[in-house]
Amino acid sequence: MNYPKADIFRRFIAYLIDAVIASVLIYVPILGGIVSTVYMLTKDVIAYEITKNPDFKNKSIGKKLMGLEVASLEGKDMNWEISIRRNLPLAIGSVCSIVPIIGWIIGAILGFIMSVVEIILVLTDSNGRRFGDRLASTQVVSSESLPKRNDVIDI
Repeated sequence: MNYPKADIFRRFIAYLIDAVIASVLIYVPILGGIVSTVYMLTKDVIAYEITKNPDFKNKSIGKKLMGLEVASLEGKDMNWEISIRRNLPLAIGSVCSIVPIIGWIIGAILGFIMSVVEIILVLTDSNGRRFGDRLASTQVVSSESLPKRNDVIDI
């Protein structure tokens, strides 16, 4: 199932919000790099899993603020595995940077290359799907373009 392509500007702002959060998390004493990396990998599921607030279902904090969410092309809700697969290409630099000095250099280079590839794919793909979306069978969409969920189960 394909959805209309999400607005590029809203998607960029959502990413910036999430990147700022990850940047702030780097300053957590001792484990900052790991905490920041975990956030980047799980950003599309972690807010919902912590709060169980349905407003965060399939959304990072940035996506929530920008009216976007991640839709599974297989009809699944976001889970830890899908979020990690989807965000690994953007977090690869952070993952490498956990290793001091050599990891910082390699992480910066890989992070830059992957970011450029992902940006090009978002701009050129007819559905705005980047490499991470292809790995996870997902697409970022406007929340308004999805059918409304009924959170009440009728018995």
